[in-house]
Amino acid sequence: MPEKELRSYKLYIAGKDVEGDGWVYTVSARSLLEDVFTSVSLKRELEQNPDSEAADHPYVVGRCAIAGDTSIDLATEAAAAAAATWAEVPLERRMRLGTLFREELIRREQEFLDILVAEAHPLRLARWELSCMKQIYSEESLYWYRQRMHTEFEHQGRRLIVRRQPDGVVAFNPPQNAPAPSAALAVLALMAGNAVVMRAPRSIALSTMWLMRDVVGPLLDEVGAPPGVLNAVCSNPKQTLDRWVASPLVNDIFYIGGSEEGLRFQEQCVANGKKPILELAGNDTIVIWKGADLKRAAEAICESFYGSGQICMVPNCVLVHPEVAEELIAAVTERIKLVRPGYPEDEDVLLSPVRRSEKFFALLKQSLDRGGELICGGQRTEVDGTVSETGVFLQPTVVRVNGLPGARTHDIVRSETFFPLLPIVVPERCDDDDELLNSFIDFVNTNEYGLRNSLWVKSARVINAFVQRVVNGGLLKINDSHIGFLPYLPSHGGTGLTGGVYGEANYPILKTSHIQGVSIAHDISPHEAVFGP
Repeated sequence: MPEKELRSYKLYIAGKDVEGDGWVYTVSARSLLEDVFTSVSLKRELEQNPDSEAADHPYVVGRCAIAGDTSIDLATEAAAAAAATWAEVPLERRMRLGTLFREELIRREQEFLDILVAEAHPLRLARWELSCMKQIYSEESLYWYRQRMHTEFEHQGRRLIVRRQPDGVVAFNPPQNAPAPSAALAVLALMAGNAVVMRAPRSIALSTMWLMRDVVGPLLDEVGAPPGVLNAVCSNPKQTLDRWVASPLVNDIFYIGGSEEGLRFQEQCVANGKKPILELAGNDTIVIWKGADLKRAAEAICESFYGSGQICMVPNCVLVHPEVAEELIAAVTERIKLVRPGYPEDEDVLLSPVRRSEKFFALLKQSLDRGGELICGGQRTEVDGTVSETGVFLQPTVVRVNGLPGARTHDIVRSETFFPLLPIVVPERCDDDDELLNSFIDFVNTNEYGLRNSLWVKSARVINAFVQRVVNGGLLKINDSHIGFLPYLPSHGGTGLTGGVYGEANYPILKTSHIQGVSIAHDISPHEAVFGP
């Protein structure tokens, strides 16, 4: 029987594999559910002694080298050295990178899914994450990006160009809950003509390093990019971000994380002359109006529980027309039965372990103390769904909140919880539907967050009202999956606490570049151009 091959990644700097200051190890997610003591012991032993035979244990799936200050700075310097040369490469050649990346993802789909599952992504959600990347780099989306990167006009003897130029060096800080799909956004920054430095999270580095080193790196070689256009290091977050903010070589920092920390980081960036590109928390609302297809609406609502709610773009709050509230709640309660825990490689599993659940119970208690009604859930479970005080899963939990005016006094309504904990807000009955509609739209627009919003309704009048008047959020979905991805439309980005003061729908190829206008004249009199003939 052949020996198990351990994935091993050094630091990737200036096109070379570079030694680090030690290693971090990845053990399979299944092992943490089967035998957490052994899994943790293996990681500790290997990090103290990389030559240990523990590396051959089937629970151990990979390792990544750790970067110190010197290596972090070397990666930044390599990017800065390559940025100008890469920016001069014609746009068409850079855009080809998107097509090649999509083709490579499809070719290596199973490999990608296996790594995500090893990092605790349920298989079905790993496929969903891959679908995001396929849509971001679809032919339709690439065409859309190309049109906005360079457009030309003829005007009175002039060739006029409106184009986007790369910002320079873009540093990426992906989150721990979905590092590889977030890191994949860096390809768009590369297509814009930037050089990139990627930080792989220390606690879950393997998929990011695989994507950068084994997938994107060779594709850059194929299109003739200079060494240093892409650099990837596994490092401590604060250590790395502090050095990026202080470095005169870094132009943009793509930060994905919590709102409170992200907004503080935004201030540091601006104070140091950096462009902050923020992907922060979401607190998405799904609105259900009377006459909607409640069965399908319930399907979309239950997306709230996928990954145990630990995904920023899942629904976080439901606002339902009081005339259909009871029927909707019954449909959601029935649909929830399909959302179950289990090992991540099992096909039907949609829940992920929740290691720190104390806040979940505090939030639930606060809502119930303020008049919320527990509809279902509210307990810990084992991997097989058995209720247990020591279980690492949480049941999908629904709380009914009566009354619109005081709904946001419940923290589960006002803020993202990152738990499988969903409030359904039921306003008081109102004879005036126009008044109720206005209150619904106001509720959506006054959300402090602004990632995605959804509406379920049949009335064209209500659809038009939402389309015309909802200004909050980077994406509005109507009678559709809340988390599904589509070509042309953004996958990320939003307003308020989701995107910071520069928040909007996030197309990274546009966010990491800036508009420049060009006029190329032929036989033009400057005097006449100013004063006329």
